[in-house]
Amino acid sequence: MSAIERDAAIGIDPYGFASAHLSAPAHAALVTLRDTLERSIRPLMSDAWERAIMPDAVREVLIPLELMQPAGVSDDEASSSMFSGFRNYVLARTDVSVATLYNAQSGLFRTTIRQGGSPAQVAELDRRVRSFSLTGTFALTEPDHGSDIAGGMATTARLTDGGESGSPTWILDGAKRWIGAAGSADVIAVFARSVHDGHVKAFLVPRDAPGLHIEPLQGKVSLRPMQNAVLTFDGVQVAESSRLHNVNGWRDVSRILRAMRSDVAWIATGLQAGALDAALRYVTEREQFGRPIGGFQLVQEKLARILGNLTASLGMVVQLSAHQDAGHLVDHDSALAKMQTARMARESVALAREVAGGNGILLEHDVARFFADAEAVYSYEGTHEITSLIVGRALTGASAFV
Repeated sequence: MSAIERDAAIGIDPYGFASAHLSAPAHAALVTLRDTLERSIRPLMSDAWERAIMPDAVREVLIPLELMQPAGVSDDEASSSMFSGFRNYVLARTDVSVATLYNAQSGLFRTTIRQGGSPAQVAELDRRVRSFSLTGTFALTEPDHGSDIAGGMATTARLTDGGESGSPTWILDGAKRWIGAAGSADVIAVFARSVHDGHVKAFLVPRDAPGLHIEPLQGKVSLRPMQNAVLTFDGVQVAESSRLHNVNGWRDVSRILRAMRSDVAWIATGLQAGALDAALRYVTEREQFGRPIGGFQLVQEKLARILGNLTASLGMVVQLSAHQDAGHLVDHDSALAKMQTARMARESVALAREVAGGNGILLEHDVARFFADAEAVYSYEGTHEITSLIVGRALTGASAFV
């Protein structure tokens, strides 16, 4: 009897996606990542989830791996959507909060710098972002504006002559919500609407800037180790040199989000792999009626459905990344992948929880983390409804947005 193909980096991989789309050095870097996660991170995450803290060890062990530019991997591949996608997959397979934390730096913040900054800003900042000598995060969502942020953004930016300094200075007022890693980042990429021309612009704001207040968000039932915050801006001053010069309207923000949405689709796929791993561990160890429950027909049917969802999701994100790396980036492609992988992730984690029975809600079996975290992935970086409408607009030519 033959077994389903497994890959050293990504685990169960029936159609060999990893070997077909990664160079040998890139694959080796992900195998090292997987081994590190299994040895040093996964044993910490149940307690981290219970206590809603992110262990210091997460960054301490991941930063030395230099995952944004691994040794032996070409510059083109290291910065490709394909490699970053598989990296997010491997991280999420261990824990979604870990993937979200790393992606806050490697995806959200780095993409904002690389696509929103001028050539001079990118040349100065990108190497520091890669090395984590400059850490950052991304602040777009507001307390009263999430899905309608394009037209509803209330955070404002006002340009002044800088007074005695003579240097143009922007004054930020407003609030942001759900901002991950804000409490530990060196700077925060903040999006605000200019009161002068009405267009959205982006600013790099130091975490300790006078007038910026950061309040941890409490009471989450998903992504508990990931530290989110509410940010309040009360006359925060930002130099014109700290404005990202290639963000001059919502179209530029959409360009950034388009690339980020593919990252989330990969995370939605990786969490399914983690849920399947956890479910398989459980059903091979748990006995009922005198034998392991992995041999029961109803259990095997649920496991097969998880694998079907996972493999379909993996095929979708691999092809999405291939398109993006070929220069074909459009909103409805990334929206479709995010919508579908997140929807299938919800079903996959529910099935994994089912095969573990009542034990499926206990952290000690790992399934519960993925079950809860799928809810956050379903909503962030574009809700199901918003991504559906982006796809629907492309299908029909008619916009259903107000």
